[in-house]
Amino acid sequence: MGQDAFMELLRSMVGLSLCKIYLLLIAGSCLGLKVTVPSYTVHGIRGQALYLPVHYGFHTPASDIQIIWLFERSHTMPKYLLGSVNKSVVPDLEYQHKFTMMPPNASLLINPLQFTDEGNYIVKVNIQGNGTLSASQKIQVTVDDPVMKPMVQFHPASGAVEYVGNITLTCQVEGGTRLVYQWRKSGKPISINSSHSFSPQNNTLWIVPVTKEDIGNYTCLVSNPVSEMESDIIMPTIYYGPYGLQVNSDKGLKVGEVFTVDLGEAVLFDCSADSYPPNTYSWIQRSDNTTHVIKHGPRLEVASEKVAQKTADYVCCAYNNITGRRDETRFTVIITSVGLEKLAQRGKSLSPLASITGISLFLIISMCLLFLWKKYQPYKAIRQKLEGRPESEYRKAQTFSGHEDALGDFGIYEFVTFPDASGVSRMSSRSSPASDGVTGQDIHGTIYEVIQHIPEQQQENTE
Repeated sequence: MGQDAFMELLRSMVGLSLCKIYLLLIAGSCLGLKVTVPSYTVHGIRGQALYLPVHYGFHTPASDIQIIWLFERSHTMPKYLLGSVNKSVVPDLEYQHKFTMMPPNASLLINPLQFTDEGNYIVKVNIQGNGTLSASQKIQVTVDDPVMKPMVQFHPASGAVEYVGNITLTCQVEGGTRLVYQWRKSGKPISINSSHSFSPQNNTLWIVPVTKEDIGNYTCLVSNPVSEMESDIIMPTIYYGPYGLQVNSDKGLKVGEVFTVDLGEAVLFDCSADSYPPNTYSWIQRSDNTTHVIKHGPRLEVASEKVAQKTADYVCCAYNNITGRRDETRFTVIITSVGLEKLAQRGKSLSPLASITGISLFLIISMCLLFLWKKYQPYKAIRQKLEGRPESEYRKAQTFSGHEDALGDFGIYEFVTFPDASGVSRMSSRSSPASDGVTGQDIHGTIYEVIQHIPEQQQENTE
């Protein structure tokens, strides 16, 4: 079948009403022939090429394969674009340079794509064999310009005070079609609530009134069927506070609003509160029913030895000069000796039984040591001295009467007994008879002191 046969087929189709042709083309797949498309909606970018893939298959012998593409817009009748019989393509002369088809492939190429190309594209496949089989599909094509990067502006640019001011955020995009706006805070979509509302196109966000919870990173996400872009992060200025005023110290013990400080320590107090802009701080000391400012700034150093009283009351004031709000907190400083208190508490924690046990052990050990000292200390020196003296010295001492020179006999004498080699006790010339019964290796002795005394008259005669 050549070009003449194809034109004859077209003329035969003209004889039918346009309505019947349209119903025939969209009837779907017939027995033994199936036409499929990956998607029933295809989005294209203006100025670029768009490819519409089509697949078909059949299970009967075919002598001729005919492919026809039609185009329709809303409320209009389908318009012929191009067709083919086997490998011969017959385009509409009006669109011969815009649409391309490579039979037996039924896919269609549109290049370049314009807004006027938006609509429904209908493909019909006819198979000529023992009979004629027909099937068709419809593809919807949309044409858009890609989205350009949006910009966000907020008003007022100077910021707003919480619970007093309002903020308006506007998203602006210079290019793109069929735009869809979405507002995000810290990466999460913002929904409508009592203080958040949107314009009809969602390109404007109103926050009425602003609060501290509205602080965050805002972005505007703009999308269409072919692209999406997100704006840079913007953080509106919101003034708030002060909130959560508290006082801390680097030393000492804090219980509630009371700081216990050891005597002699220098303690640094820090006053802080959540606020924007940062607060201005002032320190006030209360004494004798009077108050006076002692320092400005977030930190105060107190030297405990310079405090006149053991207890001092202080007040930290925080003020936000934009919101006009202020807050204050009071605390008391008690000067004491933390070390002595801990020791006293530890002593009180001892049980009476433990105290009695400790005292008893101390007395028992003391008595034992005193007994051992009395028993061994005097004789230890004598024993060491006697054991180191040779036996010949004792034998030599027996040949003297001890009265050859009375003036030289005054002094300290010791009477001892000790065993000799034959087992018979030897005694010095001044030994006591009571020591005869001592045997074995034991050494016993008695110490005497002879004091020189000369009568006064006798002493004069002697002189």
